[in-house]
Amino acid sequence: MTSESTTDIVSMLDELLEAERSALLSGDLERLPPLLEKKARLIDALNAGEVEDESLLEALKVKLVRNQDLLDGALEGIRKVAKRLALLRRLHHSFDTYDDRGQRQTIDGDVVRRVERRA
Repeated sequence: MTSESTTDIVSMLDELLEAERSALLSGDLERLPPLLEKKARLIDALNAGEVEDESLLEALKVKLVRNQDLLDGALEGIRKVAKRLALLRRLHHSFDTYDDRGQRQTIDGDVVRRVERRA
């Protein structure tokens, strides 16, 4: 791999990492899968050659770590939302509360839905 093609790959990867960061910050997670595929191909191409300027790789590493932190934060947010939705779903079926003696009581919240047809 020539120095010029390595520089091109580093430049494309740098642009891609900026696009990935933008998608993560805006919450546009649907843009991530195609970016991930391109990123994997560019990293494979970069690994196949020799990089003469290590400072280029260091700059990419900083951006990769930054984006990984953003991705971890997004995943944590998704997990919290899923957990909250599960709790809300559970509340539709029952609700736990405590009486004046501190004893836990469960209040059933099952709603029976029926359709009544009249002629």
